[in-house]
Amino acid sequence: MKLLIVDGSNLLFQMFFGMPSRITGKDGRAIHGTLGFVGALIKMIKMTEPTHIIVLFDGEHDNPRAELSTEYKANRPSFADVSDEDNPFSQLPDIYAALDCMGILHTEIADGEADDAVASYVYTYDSEMKIVIASFDSDFFQLINDKVSVLRYRGDKTVLYDDSVIKDKFGILPDQYADFKSLTGDTSDNIKGADKVGLKTAAALLRQFGSLQTIIEKVNEIEKLSIRESVKQHTERLKNNYCLIKLDNKAAIPYVLDKLEYAYNGITTNEV
Repeated sequence: MKLLIVDGSNLLFQMFFGMPSRITGKDGRAIHGTLGFVGALIKMIKMTEPTHIIVLFDGEHDNPRAELSTEYKANRPSFADVSDEDNPFSQLPDIYAALDCMGILHTEIADGEADDAVASYVYTYDSEMKIVIASFDSDFFQLINDKVSVLRYRGDKTVLYDDSVIKDKFGILPDQYADFKSLTGDTSDNIKGADKVGLKTAAALLRQFGSLQTIIEKVNEIEKLSIRESVKQHTERLKNNYCLIKLDNKAAIPYVLDKLEYAYNGITTNEV
């Protein structure tokens, strides 16, 4: 068995802004985001051959992580006053209709972020089956293990991230990724790390100490003075970063596994 979890909001933005040209339907409405979404989803289904599938979207509500940091994702643009032509959310009704046509369950997460529901699915079912998370959100790297991988869809350049890719790319284990990102920061989420701590330094610290908590506890054992002082100076920021980034199993899952059974019937993008 294999569960494919699709980060729907991530795929929507990728396709809405990544399609080579604006495509309209017979009624003149833009459908390029919908067309790209369905086409990419069908290709991912063919690649991964799941027995179960769900597509999760972020809901329209205040982000609870903003209580930890007002700067969290504050760099993201607002589409409240954007015309439908330039607003990816304007195509959500068509995408939902397309998913219904394909018999794929989908939902908007009402509490928290879609990331939290994805994590709960992983923690609930990874002992029973393989799980593929389709998203460009690097936060999901922390969930990778021998049963869980992350698919970054990009046509012929698609990459499936497993534990060996994380080790080769970052020099750390997947379960150290939240610690790693806490140290380095993440510009996409507007999270600042510790000054002077880049990717190589963060990886070296984690190889030496194992975790962010141990780095903080044994900060005086950090050999390089500038790094040692930076960690000391930014200790509270690093702890807060970890709370922002770390994914757990506290979120409710919207559908139990039996509801997510899926068998691809060969339907094409144009048929959808």
